[in-house]
Amino acid sequence: MTAVVERELRTLYVCYFSLYEPLVQTQVLPYLRGMSRAGTKVWLLTFERTMPEHWTTEPEEIWRARLRQDGIEWLTLRYHSRPSLPAKIVDIVNGTVRVIRTVRRERIDIIHGRSHLAALIGLLARPFTGALVIFDIRGLLAEYYVEAGNWRAGSLLYRITKMVKNFLFRADGFVVLTDRARAEMFPAVSEKPIQIIPTCFDPERWSAPQEDIREAIGARGRTIIVYAGSLGITYLTKELADFFAVARTIDETAFLLVTTHSSPRLIREQLDRTGIPAADFHIAYVPPEKLPAYLCASDIAMSLVKPGYSKLAMSPTKFAEYLASGLPVISTRGIGDMDAMIDNERVGVLLDDLTADSYAKAFRKADALRKQPGFADACREVAHRCFDLHSVGTARYMRLYRALSGSPDPVAVDEKCATTP
Repeated sequence: MTAVVERELRTLYVCYFSLYEPLVQTQVLPYLRGMSRAGTKVWLLTFERTMPEHWTTEPEEIWRARLRQDGIEWLTLRYHSRPSLPAKIVDIVNGTVRVIRTVRRERIDIIHGRSHLAALIGLLARPFTGALVIFDIRGLLAEYYVEAGNWRAGSLLYRITKMVKNFLFRADGFVVLTDRARAEMFPAVSEKPIQIIPTCFDPERWSAPQEDIREAIGARGRTIIVYAGSLGITYLTKELADFFAVARTIDETAFLLVTTHSSPRLIREQLDRTGIPAADFHIAYVPPEKLPAYLCASDIAMSLVKPGYSKLAMSPTKFAEYLASGLPVISTRGIGDMDAMIDNERVGVLLDDLTADSYAKAFRKADALRKQPGFADACREVAHRCFDLHSVGTARYMRLYRALSGSPDPVAVDEKCATTP
């Protein structure tokens, strides 16, 4: 592998999402800002589509100037959605051409592909640029879509994705989200650098004083059970409503708070089915900058994900954010490294199954945990040690970049977050 010449590292981060999506705002941009501060020159390529109303933000020119101040040059391409396969091919071709031109013009060293399609673009561009390629593996894509019911195992899209995945392992370096994913995807010792980087939280978002939102949502004096994130299919919306119905029989003050960008109808219909009165829940989209206030005002957090093979590679953003807010987490089993984390660090409860008895047992245990002296501080300590965006996330990205470039690694990374007994 050819070492990069002695100058600042230059990377083109390819992201097959819009800049305005919450995931990009809370995950991608903080990482890139951190890498810029660490001395890496960053270009970001996103694929833009029409924004939903609740994602409206400043015009593109303002964002471009703001990112340039952060050391990030923002490039855009149009996202095509229909028909699905031809649209993806158009985006891949357009992305590859744009990447080749940008890498050649700016003398970029590393193409960082976030997930499968972005990494494919990087690998298609590599022969024309000489740049090194990182495959940032965000999950087992083909298996995920099958388990979600979107694809059939053995279908054309499934087989294409599996073939592409084999090609993607020709990348020069890799990122995985969990220890379990690394063991599954790289069972033998790899000569190529690999970093395990879980989905982290940005401590700067939790450092500002948090307003008390209990009064605003009608939950003063209530035990708030919070769920943050997507609803439906992979996320067990029906089971969330059933859990809350059981919790109300144990604690009559229980109140359900759901912050989501999904349609509120998905959870409201389930709550109506179980006979939950409107006074006992609040459903709303909460912008990323306000989410810490909602989480910190809560008492118990929920992470209910449909189990399956693909989930071994999953690192839910909500888990790190719940811990940063000092909350005990109730979770389904088999999701990434969460089983080991919850057991070893004693920061929550794993559901034995999806039954009323299991729900009652888990609620009582989580309620007891939150009332233990020092428990909230212990959760926050785990969050900072294992999921801090700067000391864990950015530092490990920079370690991977330096390994690829052949540069010495002065970055101290805290590796004290064991996820195995």
